[in-house]
Amino acid sequence: MVKYGEIVTAIITDENEKEYYVQSQGVTFALAKADVEEQLKHGEEVEGMIYETQTGKKVIQIDLPDIRPGYYGWGTVISSRKDLGVFVDVGLNHKEVVVSLDDLPLSTHLWPKKGDRLYLTYSVDDRNRFWGHMADNEKIAELFVKAPTRLKNQDITATVYQVKMAGSLTITEEGFSAFLHESERQTEPRLGQVLQGRVVGVRQDGGINISLNPRAHEAIDDDAKMLIAVLQKMPKGFLPLHDKADPNEIKLQLGISKAQFKRAVGSLLKNNLIKQVKGEGIYLLEEK
Repeated sequence: MVKYGEIVTAIITDENEKEYYVQSQGVTFALAKADVEEQLKHGEEVEGMIYETQTGKKVIQIDLPDIRPGYYGWGTVISSRKDLGVFVDVGLNHKEVVVSLDDLPLSTHLWPKKGDRLYLTYSVDDRNRFWGHMADNEKIAELFVKAPTRLKNQDITATVYQVKMAGSLTITEEGFSAFLHESERQTEPRLGQVLQGRVVGVRQDGGINISLNPRAHEAIDDDAKMLIAVLQKMPKGFLPLHDKADPNEIKLQLGISKAQFKRAVGSLLKNNLIKQVKGEGIYLLEEK
């Protein structure tokens, strides 16, 4: 029985307009001419990986993908089946590998979705089935680089490579080890999901802690944002309006009702963006 997933040397025996036909171990495989830079001749040898496509066609691919048995890389999730697992594009033409449901989170809502990324390799079993294997912590750690301390509060892009009870283990585009604590998110991200977050801390081990929660000024509503903009233009960041101010004066200066004003002030106080002096008005906190 021919073992798929192996790199073999094959001999060209025939061709048509679109393909060469090569033989290895007494089996004929198709080689797409579009994947070959130079014209090949009958009897010439080629080296490549042999396998069957999704439709059962026997092919050989000479442009070897980065991900192959023993070699890890980032694959893209194509689809999933709850009774089997997720299908991942690893760079083989018309062929995907399957990451078994046994290697995925128990909760299917945490399974990767189409477009998510997994760092993996694959193997081929005795029935020539291609099974993806996600990298363990030790293998992932080979990608890590130490994060500089200047990253605090900067935006970051990270991919979830492991889901945990207390949070998510992720790796950033730069290779920083990044931990997302459960308190720093609104919903639990999926395995393989690409996240847009920010750095809330740089650890001594060179890793970082990240958050998906909005910054304080991003979490406030439009009225509060308008109030911040007004304060930024006022001398010393002071606005002589307070909870006892005349509603008409608030409407005249800010264009909002007194109830809206009080809600906006409450939101800014909660987020520590202003301070309120009773009977005088509100001040924008300089450090904010």
